[in-house]
Amino acid sequence: MTDILCFSRNRCTSVEVIDDQTLRSFCRLQDTLTEAFVEITAQLPDLEITAVKGEIQRTHQKECHDSTEFLQKVIGVRIGPGMLEIIKKLLEESTECRELIFMVQECCHGVILSLTKDILLKAPEDQKGKTEFFSEMVRKNIRLYNRCAAFAPGSPLVEGLEPP
Repeated sequence: MTDILCFSRNRCTSVEVIDDQTLRSFCRLQDTLTEAFVEITAQLPDLEITAVKGEIQRTHQKECHDSTEFLQKVIGVRIGPGMLEIIKKLLEESTECRELIFMVQECCHGVILSLTKDILLKAPEDQKGKTEFFSEMVRKNIRLYNRCAAFAPGSPLVEGLEPP
């Protein structure tokens, strides 16, 4: 029988409310070749990153075998406009491990999305109203584009939007 290549990937980002001033966001990645996690803590109201840790338990990428101490460079960064470039520049100085950089960014996106849930509850009940409501929400906050399946390319909610 012929050998068949098998690959699967699971990535999960979740946000936990620690207290009325603190959020903790986790991103866990597990696939056939990699197992890793990143955790950030952010203080409200400024959404400043106050703590970060991460670990690569298994990977095929040589650049990801090093220490994760470089993640500490994002402490003090505020989650909001421009954060992706800031995080990327800060971390690329110390590592070429793109997975961990992406996971830190994903934790930040999780915080943003968790803070938009109250807005999501204001969506109209009818299907046409919901579609218009969510489409407009993505247009006003382009960072939501491609952050979940509903806002992914090809979805009617993002029809006509150009990716950032």
